Amino acid sequence: MADGARTPAPRPDLALAHDCDRCLGWGTVVTPDGHHQLCLTCQHPAQPPPSAKATPQ
Repeated sequence: MADGARTPAPRPDLALAHDCDRCLGWGTVVTPDGHHQLCLTCQHPAQPPPSAKATPQ
């Protein structure tokens, strides 16, 4: 028995997720109701990619 249309899992930026303790590097988390969502810790849209972060010189 089909349970309805499924939406594809979101596509995380794995470079951002690499060292994340919350999602363990996957970039997504599973909600209590069983849906995948982007990890709010490492996949925040306002967060610049690692290469764009300022590095001390």
